[in-house]
Amino acid sequence: MAVRLLANVVADLCLGKPPLRSISSSATVADALAALKSSEENFISVWSCDHFQKRNLECLCVGKVCMVDIILYLCREENLSSPASALKSPVSVLLSKSNGCVIHVDPSCSLLDAVDLIVEGAQNLVVPIKSTTTAAISKRKQLQKSSSITTVHKGQEYCWLTQEDVIRFLLCSIGLFSPLPSMSIDTLGIITTEFLAVEYHVPAFAAIEAISRSLADQTSVAVVDCEGTLIGEISPFTLASCDETLAPAIVTLSVLDLMAYIDFGGPPEEIVRVVETRLKEKNLDSMINEFMMVNTYSGHHSSSSEDELSSPTTTLSRQYSRSSSRSARTAEAIVCHPRSSLVAVMIQAISHRVNSVWVVEDDCSVVGIVTFASMLEVFRENLESMI
Repeated sequence: MAVRLLANVVADLCLGKPPLRSISSSATVADALAALKSSEENFISVWSCDHFQKRNLECLCVGKVCMVDIILYLCREENLSSPASALKSPVSVLLSKSNGCVIHVDPSCSLLDAVDLIVEGAQNLVVPIKSTTTAAISKRKQLQKSSSITTVHKGQEYCWLTQEDVIRFLLCSIGLFSPLPSMSIDTLGIITTEFLAVEYHVPAFAAIEAISRSLADQTSVAVVDCEGTLIGEISPFTLASCDETLAPAIVTLSVLDLMAYIDFGGPPEEIVRVVETRLKEKNLDSMINEFMMVNTYSGHHSSSSEDELSSPTTTLSRQYSRSSSRSARTAEAIVCHPRSSLVAVMIQAISHRVNSVWVVEDDCSVVGIVTFASMLEVFRENLESMI
């Protein structure tokens, strides 16, 4: 069985994955925004080629963008007074400056090599889809003629593998790694004790750098009180399920109020009014005109006053949830205990479709965070011993 596992190549992990939707690096931020809004995926790939302009460029995936990239870009100091102009910027301003985030690999790349690439820092492995028929590609080309989004690059479609895909695949053969799966994450030493955190009362605008780093590292930002108790989190996935209208909230609200803004599928009406009032106080009428005139959220009615918005009571009463649904937008954190087994944390992360799980003690104080990347490092050592 171990030999069979090691014989797998990345093409085996790609079975059934849909073609990668992409935009050209010559597209604008607004194009990326439109593409993300029309997609069920959190990320869209950016390619060096431009088939709509008939430019004969090499077809290479140069990066990926998500709604969080756009939101954070709109929150930059230089873009606050003119968000409409910011949306006209080239999509390249959103791309990560780090090399190796997205890597092309051959379908015959071994499972072991794929894990090595991810452990070394790759987040997405771009793989040609072998089974695509000529008829299917031709049909998709016709459908894409009027769109800036494409899945076909010089007659070839691609998909990409993520850390989650590899973890899911290994989970199917978890018995081969015994007794590793039943060992605690503390015993395995995969708890990262250095993590991003902000206190609930600070302005959300001050947390932008931490949010940006968490996106790059595929983790989250812990929201804590003055004693280090975990209240919730600001997760890139949670923010990715919002849209560009979140930018004014980040600019005007505290971290706690931002959590309330994104929780339960939409912001309470009183918080929306607070955002608009504070934008006017900051003379950011352009943000009001661009984002606040049409409210895309379904507001929740409440009798809370503005003063009540700054109280952590409501959030503290929830504190955290081990069963939060990732399909619903929520600022509640997914947590485990230092004595939780590796396989339990794997299943927990996969079921909620998050890349990391917070580790807390019984009093909700944060011990650290466990990521897919740290899990894969442990599996990499065991895979090597199987050779």
